[in-house]
Amino acid sequence: MGSRGHAPQAGLRERKKERTRSRIQDHALRLYLKQGYSRTTVEQIAEAADVSQSTFFRYFSTKAETVLYDRFDPVFLEKFGHQPAELAPFDALRRALWEVFEEIEPEALMLEQSRWRLVAEEPELRASLPEGTRQGTAMLANAVAERVGRRPDDLAIRIWVGALVGAIYAAFFAATEDPDGNYLEYIDAAIAQLEAGLPL
Repeated sequence: MGSRGHAPQAGLRERKKERTRSRIQDHALRLYLKQGYSRTTVEQIAEAADVSQSTFFRYFSTKAETVLYDRFDPVFLEKFGHQPAELAPFDALRRALWEVFEEIEPEALMLEQSRWRLVAEEPELRASLPEGTRQGTAMLANAVAERVGRRPDDLAIRIWVGALVGAIYAAFFAATEDPDGNYLEYIDAAIAQLEAGLPL
């Protein structure tokens, strides 16, 4: 009985931590939009989010992480893992992405778009992107490997995931440069390009 009672409590703790992390990130992004990334301090973010600076650093080790952290990665990976087994990896990926975007509230989508604009515009953030997204890339490799019955360190898996992540980054950056850009349409086009074997 005792061991069963811990799992829901642990899940509740994780959800509370995720809500706090998201709240801090939201306030950080709003401040960057209002006064610029370079002019915003950790102290200002902590004050806006109503947390101490020590609490801030429990969730983000640097200010840059408030931009590089992608809260939708775990949501996407969960949806990807729940796609029907008969779907090919690209089809499962596409459906999981559509499901994630369908659930994003308008303000959250606006902040997500501003997050990618910051990455595109700030040299510090763009330079940190590969390292800042390493964990998410590894998680995707694990999910894809599990789906196709291979090891995450299989070279084919690494190439597939590396190409996919690069294509998605290219799609996001292209969408930030298009005033009317629809992020999901750009990502869908990038996936289709990969699926077709990168024809030019």
